[in-house]
Parts: sequence; structure tokens; C-alpha cells
Amino acid sequence: MICVAEPSVPATIRPATPDDSLSVRRILDAAMLEFAPLEPTIAADDALVATDGAGTVRGAIVLKPEPAATGREPDSMPASPRERGAHIDAIAVRNSHRGRGIGAALVDAAIEREGRLTAHFHGSVRPFYEALGFEIVRMEDDRYSGICRQ
Repeated sequence: MICVAEPSVPATIRPATPDDSLSVRRILDAAMLEFAPLEPTIAADDALVATDGAGTVRGAIVLKPEPAATGREPDSMPASPRERGAHIDAIAVRNSHRGRGIGAALVDAAIEREGRLTAHFHGSVRPFYEALGFEIVRMEDDRYSGICRQ
């Protein structure tokens, strides 16, 4: 299964830095998402941002590493980042930049890095995950779970 996307607006995807923290928080808060404490997540390189040509953050994805997927102890480091996989804790794009492939580019960069992604999401965003090739199952009510492998 391949999660591939080409943004229609040039975007650079890179690990978030401490200087991006406020921008990332604003984007995720505007989307009314709950997420893990941001500073440790950024310090662990588990947040990626999409920036425009001027370096302005337009979108962000926050990942939770899933070392248990490798059968390793949670505090051990995997031999390769691709082995561990990750869960999408939160993903959002600024309203004015939605529909341009930025969210898909963030997921694509995360899947390239992690090799496997999982997500739990509301039914309203199911088409986003379906378009990216996630295998989706219903969890309860209007909540779904998805997985995508490189």
C-alpha cells in the first residue's frame, strides 16, 4: 500500500523545531485537536511541519512512536526508524491552505520516515485517509481506525 501525494502548492516538509512550537500549537488548536505535550514531541523529532517558500508553517503532523509494533521494549531504540511505525496523534493544515495537498504531503513524509502509520479519526475526515490508501475499520459510532504501510 502506498500513501503518496503531490501538493499543488510547493511545500517543504521538515521536522518541527522549538521555534515552530507556537505556530504548530495554533494550527492544532484552531482545528480543535487534542495532542501530546508539544515540546517533548518536537525535541524527539516526532512532529513535522509543512512550510511555504518564506518558511511560514502551513500545516503540522504530530506522531506518537509505536515501538511496541516491533516487539521491542518501549524504552529501546529500534534498529531503523522504519521498523517502529507511528500513530498520528494530530494533523492539521491552516484553513486558508486546505485542499492543496499539504496534509497529504505531511502524511507521505511521515510514512516515508516511519514505514507504517496508524490513525484514529472521526468519520468526517475518512475521505482524506481513504484517498491516501489507509485500510480503514469502524471502531464505534462515527470513529474509525486506519493503517497505512509503505
